[in-house]
Amino acid sequence: MNKETEMIQHDLKLFGMEAAKGRWVFVAIGLLINVCLGSIYAFSVFRKPLEALWGISSSQSGYPFMVFLAVFAVTMPLAGNLIERWGPRMTATLGGLLAGSGWIAASFSGDITTLTLLYGVIGGAGVGIVYGCPIAVVAKWFPRHSGLAIGLTVMGFGVSALAVAPLMKAMILQPDIGILHTFLYLGIAFTIVTALLAQLLRFPPAGWLLAAPNTPAAEAAAPSAINLDRQAMLKTTLFYALWATYTIGCLAGLMAIGIASPVGTEVAQLDAPTAALAVSLFAVFNGLGRPLFGALTDRLGPKQAAMVSFAMIMGASLLLFFFGQDNAMLYLLAFCVLWMCLGGWLALAPTATGIFFGKRYYAQNYGLMFTAYGAGAILGTLLSGSIKDITGSYLHAFPVVAGLAALGLLIAAIGLNPVKAGQARPESAE
Repeated sequence: MNKETEMIQHDLKLFGMEAAKGRWVFVAIGLLINVCLGSIYAFSVFRKPLEALWGISSSQSGYPFMVFLAVFAVTMPLAGNLIERWGPRMTATLGGLLAGSGWIAASFSGDITTLTLLYGVIGGAGVGIVYGCPIAVVAKWFPRHSGLAIGLTVMGFGVSALAVAPLMKAMILQPDIGILHTFLYLGIAFTIVTALLAQLLRFPPAGWLLAAPNTPAAEAAAPSAINLDRQAMLKTTLFYALWATYTIGCLAGLMAIGIASPVGTEVAQLDAPTAALAVSLFAVFNGLGRPLFGALTDRLGPKQAAMVSFAMIMGASLLLFFFGQDNAMLYLLAFCVLWMCLGGWLALAPTATGIFFGKRYYAQNYGLMFTAYGAGAILGTLLSGSIKDITGSYLHAFPVVAGLAALGLLIAAIGLNPVKAGQARPESAE
């Protein structure tokens, strides 16, 4: 080894150690961006006022939420390509401007259809473009044992409703603000904050993974033995098993998020302010579920973490169905569990995608995997709204959720086994 090579390796070693220490700043940036994006989880606060404003049904008031999440998920695969081409900074800036524009445009709506198109389509597309940027950045800064880091990054999306739900409620009740101007003011704030934070996102420079193998940075950054591109990933049965379990996990959680406020008032018999406060409590558990299940996935692996989640979803759903009527304490307990498990899946699935398919094509691969979130949003919203309109109670949706959780438990037990090196075409790491 000549002197020049030794100097290069020495510099890379030092850079790797410094990068390993400083990379947590990207987790903090991603968390703050997700606080803005996650305001959609407080949308249930809008539903009753919108029903009163426009004389619409329970199903109709859920359309903006459903379309927003569906467009959010459909946009993610496209955003994965943009991240690879433009980088996270430019992609997140575009998405932040688009997401804020959706909120602002929604303030001019005159009916639920217009609100669904402006808020659901424009806002959802913007969030879909932004959302994957901080995750992709953190995944590349934490190539090994990334579950906790990703979980903390997306925790902001879950805890957003903690602050935003009471704020929305207070703004809606103000005579000089009301429902539609609430969309306007929040949209302006989200646009400014997201666009500014986007300027700080960046991938690690080429070469920092080459730190000497006995350094902490190298231990944390050892590349995966398997790096499958999107086409190769689609040839594995593992992709479809993870997609199916992710869909079921999101269906249960997103349904709980979409109906949290009305179930609190209609089933648990809470007054409206208390139900809005309960949404903030649930947001805490949604946020905590992300680092919790991220760390659990690091420790136990995706299969075992998924099985724990489905067991919790099944238990909470059955308890709600049999004992939930007029039971405020059980409502609080069960919805805390359901919101926490949704948060868990939003850390478990991205971590599992990196573990199973590698980090080289991570942004594109997870963008495609995230379509499961959209499928869960559509199915969960349609399920809860339709059952409420048919039976008169949201409670009858929970036996269906329990059955789906049992199916998810079975799929996880059988299908969530890592890809072996010869099962699909691996790509060279770098």
